[in-house]
Amino acid sequence: MKILVIYNPHAGNGRARGLLPAIRRTLAEKAIDADILMTECSGHAVTLATQADFANYDAVVASGGDGTLFEMLNGYFRNSSERKPPLGLIPNGTGNAFMKELGLRKSDWRKAIDIIAGKETRTLDVGRLQAQDQTYYFLNIVGMGFVAEIAAAAVPLKWLGNAAYTAATLLKLPSLKSQTLTLEIDGETIVRQGVFVEVANSRFTGTTFLIAPKAKLDDGLLDVVLLKEISRIGLLRLFNSVYDGSHIHHPAVEYFQARSIKVTEEFPGYLVPDGEILGRSPAQFDCLRGAIEFLWPLD
Repeated sequence: MKILVIYNPHAGNGRARGLLPAIRRTLAEKAIDADILMTECSGHAVTLATQADFANYDAVVASGGDGTLFEMLNGYFRNSSERKPPLGLIPNGTGNAFMKELGLRKSDWRKAIDIIAGKETRTLDVGRLQAQDQTYYFLNIVGMGFVAEIAAAAVPLKWLGNAAYTAATLLKLPSLKSQTLTLEIDGETIVRQGVFVEVANSRFTGTTFLIAPKAKLDDGLLDVVLLKEISRIGLLRLFNSVYDGSHIHHPAVEYFQARSIKVTEEFPGYLVPDGEILGRSPAQFDCLRGAIEFLWPLD
């Protein structure tokens, strides 16, 4: 088996660099011939995946956090190779929401390599985001509104690991305010006073938050989680319920599923696809059903 690995040595606050020799050895033990390309800066994984000759590989694998996977996915869609091999993941980043869908934990890079060696694939949907004349592709979730503010505040706190999002939430809480949100959901328009919108292809965000518990990776639908106007104390009380997904039963939360969604904010703000801060609203979202093959655990 011949694979291309796009490897982020800075992932996990630099821990990924120290893991690389063991990952190389384990790949060799599994008879996997791996070309490993190291990312050097933000956005480099997009370039590496765009320029690679996929004809030479049985799979293209991201090794890092959700940001590395997001960049590789976007390069994958830009790549002009006639044949598109399956994608895979070796998680070793700070945020690894997608690894939860694979049944993996942050320390499970060996199990991730076992999945790759198994060569089994699953057909997955991909979310497409269009904003400011740019197109992005995502596997996880795009946040807007207050969650985008939290994501921006969490960037300098990544050294805290998963606690960075909690700390950022507390830092931004005093500035919490609602705004008019207009959502076009499969052609039907709704208007709400709201705090944030999450558009999800998968269930988890920030590794530990079960933000979209009904989401399925192959149902041809995106899940929309809308938090309406809420007090600061109310948001704090709601916060812990996001860990188990029970927040969707709160009266301030609305949950939709759709193939196509457009979101317009009263005060256009940042978009956060798969943890990356890119573009500004308004934003158009579409589900690309069965768009990729992904290396998946054996049943």
